[in-house]
Amino acid sequence: MNITLPELEAAINYWRQQRPATGDECALSPEVNILASEYALMIFHRKKEIAAQELKPNAQSLLRIWQASKS
Repeated sequence: MNITLPELEAAINYWRQQRPATGDECALSPEVNILASEYALMIFHRKKEIAAQELKPNAQSLLRIWQASKS
């Protein structure tokens, strides 16, 4: 299964709602940080989509939870 940039962005927004930024510095939650790192790498490498298996295991888990929330 491939994940597109818009799908990854939607997953980031889901996790931003679940775990908002905290503190005076508005630090990202670990979940958002994990997915944002993958998003940044896709942008850097100019990929519009990526095979889910290419993502780090913790990012894959977060995406599965996001996908299950849509059902």
